[in-house]
Amino acid sequence: MFEKEVYIGRRAKLRDKMDTGLVVIPGNPESPMNYPDNPYPYRQDSSFLYFFGLNFPGVAGIIDIDNDHSYIYGDDVDMSDIIWMGPQPAIKDIAAKVGIENTAPFKEFKTFLEKAMQQGRKIHFLPQYRAENKILLGDMLGIYPSCINQYVSRDLIKAVISLREIKDEFEIKELEKAAKIGREMHLEAMRMAADTSRYERDISGKIEGIALSYDGYRSFPVILTQNGETLHNHYHGNKLEKGRLMLTDAGAETPMGYASDISRTVPVGGKFTEDQKAIYQIVKDANNAVAEAIKPGVTYLSMHTLAVKTIVSGLKDLGIMKGDVDEAVNKGAHALFMPHGVGHMMGLDVHDLEGVDEDLAGYGEDMKRSEIFGFSGLRLAKELKPGFVLTNEPGTYFIPELIKRWKQENKFKEHINYDTVEKYIGFGGIRLEDDILVTENGAKVLGERLPIEPDDVEKTMKG
Repeated sequence: MFEKEVYIGRRAKLRDKMDTGLVVIPGNPESPMNYPDNPYPYRQDSSFLYFFGLNFPGVAGIIDIDNDHSYIYGDDVDMSDIIWMGPQPAIKDIAAKVGIENTAPFKEFKTFLEKAMQQGRKIHFLPQYRAENKILLGDMLGIYPSCINQYVSRDLIKAVISLREIKDEFEIKELEKAAKIGREMHLEAMRMAADTSRYERDISGKIEGIALSYDGYRSFPVILTQNGETLHNHYHGNKLEKGRLMLTDAGAETPMGYASDISRTVPVGGKFTEDQKAIYQIVKDANNAVAEAIKPGVTYLSMHTLAVKTIVSGLKDLGIMKGDVDEAVNKGAHALFMPHGVGHMMGLDVHDLEGVDEDLAGYGEDMKRSEIFGFSGLRLAKELKPGFVLTNEPGTYFIPELIKRWKQENKFKEHINYDTVEKYIGFGGIRLEDDILVTENGAKVLGERLPIEPDDVEKTMKG
């Protein structure tokens, strides 16, 4: 955890943004995988980590806006726990490390809230995604668990987003640690992809192990596939085939929960074909164009537009697309090749704050998500500020089923040369992604940038 002054300051800033009432943030419990004593790897709630810093189950926090007090509720271990877990610090001692003096057993969490409701006090809580916490809060507040998210606090959501979206110096250091681990994972994947005797699972297992070796975990399930046209392909059962492309989208979490999210696409066997290199260059140009243009005051919608215009222009030079570039993009014709957005926020969540409110986190209160395919998938569109951390991940994909449907519908035939496109069926997909910090005057890649030039990728694979 950070120094206690960091958490004290965060809670004070939250109080300043709220008028009255209690902010209630339950920590995550353990979740059983297949029976009660066999849980999934533990992950604390990110907002609980942000304000309270305690990274273990069985605790909940309250911030009293009116009385300038914060509380931690949790139970000390007993002898039966110690037998299995060893001695554990007392709750009051751990809470003191994050600047909280008021602690009580977990059962008093409900008692405190019941008393507050009897007094007519406002109870603020965030959207809940764990079934256990929906049940917990529903029981305490007299709300059906299935309806709990209808009663979330809009004021709290806006306050939390405004605080968490700006990363401070301590968070940036953690994010740089995560980027360093992510880079090591990808370098290993590149080197292993040169050996065509391997299976995808050999590589995915090895790079996940790298994340574990740093006392953290993967920041999301590893995407590693020779079928890169499937955007989130988690199947790893294919044997490597020379001449195909392998797309890897993977990252790590530090022990404190901060994430990295990086993508690279490499030629299996170690050498790009000319067709692969041509498409790769287009995606790289889009990545570089966005990286150079990011700065405070621009919207990420404009960065997405820049990326897809760069891709359309490049595909037009190859005879895959045709017509006016701006018109093609405005209509959404580019979505045949890049159906997703150019990036998203990143921090304590790999898709930062989307569990709090995806549209408010990514669009703010003044922007609305487009309904045009090719823009509707953009997760971050709003104006950028110093301290934002985000991903820059343009891609180009040849999705056989989508190509077939659009051709049958004669969709955007004024912009797409379907006879040429069909020659690329089986090509797969290319995505190139870096993690970016918005600075006062521009932007920088977090950590040392992974090899991205085709020649450097091939040299890394040989190395």
